[in-house]
Amino acid sequence: MARLRGLFSRAAAPPRVDRIVVGLGNPGDGYANTRHNVGFQVASRLAKRARAEFAVKAADSRIAEGAIGDVRVAIARPQTFMNDSGRAVRKLLDRYRVDPSALLVVYDDVDLPLGKLRIREKGGPGTHNGMRSIVGEVGEGFARVRVGVAPVDAAAEIGDLVEHVLTPFTADEREIADQQVARAAEAIEVGLREGFGRAMEKFNG
Repeated sequence: MARLRGLFSRAAAPPRVDRIVVGLGNPGDGYANTRHNVGFQVASRLAKRARAEFAVKAADSRIAEGAIGDVRVAIARPQTFMNDSGRAVRKLLDRYRVDPSALLVVYDDVDLPLGKLRIREKGGPGTHNGMRSIVGEVGEGFARVRVGVAPVDAAAEIGDLVEHVLTPFTADEREIADQQVARAAEAIEVGLREGFGRAMEKFNG
């Protein structure tokens, strides 16, 4: 009986991964197409590149486990709301038994115009509440990809920030937004395969 329990406990253990990629967003259909859920959209696109499905429900997240080249990766969409993202990230690190240095977070940024990406290997949270929650839980020592959601026209007024990020892209913005999501997923793949220094050289334009 003890041997059987040992077999079942080993079977239940999560696979080893080299990297955890977390796309930030809010759960629920009402938020799916909003600017604030760009992180979810990039995570979904990256999972397709890894031929992985979001089949695992654990660590307050939906998780797709797969590989990008030789890099074993868990791609997660936290199911906490944005302001509590740190709780899910801490559980993900515990689940896979990795340090924050194995983490990459992708999220929307109102300080960047639509169509722009910024990749950094570590740093502070800026003004993003989800990132503040994560940094509060695990510190600043993890990579991140910021995806611009500010108007392309620098002179355009955003108005209320909360309303801006919780509304969908306009019809005029949609094509650029779709291209940006694909480009962000490509940037993460380059980072995983070749290192994030190389990704910064190529995509921080």
